[in-house]
Amino acid sequence: MATRLSYEDGTIRIDGERPDLPFVEVDSRSETARAPAFRYRALRRWLADRPGNHEDAVFRTEPLNLATDYELRSYQREALEAWRDAGDRGVLELPTGSGKTVIAVVAIAALGVPTLVVVPTIDLLDQWREELDREFDVPIGQLGGGTQRVESITVSTYDSAYLRADELGDRFEFVVFDEVHHLGGEGYREIARLLAAPARMGLTATFERPDGAHEALTDLVGPKVVEIDPDELAGEHLAAYDIKRLTVSLTPEERERYERHQGTFTDYLQQSNLQLHSGEDYRKLVMRSGTDPAAREALLAKQRAREVMMNADRKVEVLAELLDRHAEDRIIVFTAFTDLVYRLSERFLLPAITHETGADERREILRAFRNGTYSRIVTANVLDEGVDVPDANVAIVLSGSASEREFTQRLGRILRPTADGLRALLYEVVTEETAEEQVAQRRR
Repeated sequence: MATRLSYEDGTIRIDGERPDLPFVEVDSRSETARAPAFRYRALRRWLADRPGNHEDAVFRTEPLNLATDYELRSYQREALEAWRDAGDRGVLELPTGSGKTVIAVVAIAALGVPTLVVVPTIDLLDQWREELDREFDVPIGQLGGGTQRVESITVSTYDSAYLRADELGDRFEFVVFDEVHHLGGEGYREIARLLAAPARMGLTATFERPDGAHEALTDLVGPKVVEIDPDELAGEHLAAYDIKRLTVSLTPEERERYERHQGTFTDYLQQSNLQLHSGEDYRKLVMRSGTDPAAREALLAKQRAREVMMNADRKVEVLAELLDRHAEDRIIVFTAFTDLVYRLSERFLLPAITHETGADERREILRAFRNGTYSRIVTANVLDEGVDVPDANVAIVLSGSASEREFTQRLGRILRPTADGLRALLYEVVTEETAEEQVAQRRR
């Protein structure tokens, strides 16, 4: 007996009953029931539990014969099992360097269905395509980086997937969202909404977003099914590590500039009876600056004070000492400002990577870092995530934001275990008696 769908008096009925499916809506034009693409799995399960037959014409795909030589470590195997027990849906939060990609590759082979992998950067697009090319004897498609080719296994940037999500909706039964926290952005969420893929996996080292947008991903990808802290893997699967905080003082000239600019900012808050307790409060101040010249000047003063404390001359002196102390180590230097990257690059002859560095030059610098031609590099925020950074065992953070995600990503850059078992070391250089002390405390 076939399942009978009817529309009576503005109500959807299936076999005469009103279904308990809140996401099913009435289309009064065709007098049919409609549901968003990402609800396909739930609707299919609801129908499967009912007597009778129904026709499923969403996917017309063929199964794939896939195999991989990867052998999962115990925690990777447990993560994959947790994801499968959750109905092939959910987010895996594992540290950078713990092999999230390997888990996804094994999942792709296990499911053997057409798969879309969505990534935030061109670097990751290239890395995933090369990885899948090595593992599977099928053509690998690519959307992004100047190529638009769809295959049964395809890697796409978030931007390309967003632009083509509607036409890709019924092409893939499994979707992997790498760096899944990016999916929390309102625009990118449409990718997940327009795909019918019943199997969904999110990968990240830092799931929670300061704006709380990660909470929307439970419906779109599934709940967080695995959460592993770097400390749980340190010493066995990841390098053991230490974090050391070094403080520096401002020079008298820097102190005068800092206090003057910071004073302009705090005076405005007091005169306007404003208090900044959250990011939302700060956003309101930014909006006010569009019509209030005093608010704009206060924000500019805050930025100038930030530049003074984060680019303090004595930080450069400490860096010189650390570079000498770790002459035999592989070092990544992180800063918050591009200007300081170039200044340090020139003074210490360090290869520099910023958002202005071309893709070919960046690949060449990282290749030279990987093969030992370079033993140290300096960068702003572009290596925080989305780039396969060669092994390093020392990170020096000269400046950064209050973001826990940024700090975790930077720490992750030195956690891949080395052949000689070196202990990783992260230095955090903080300017004392400034707002940077509170910033550093919040991010840790």
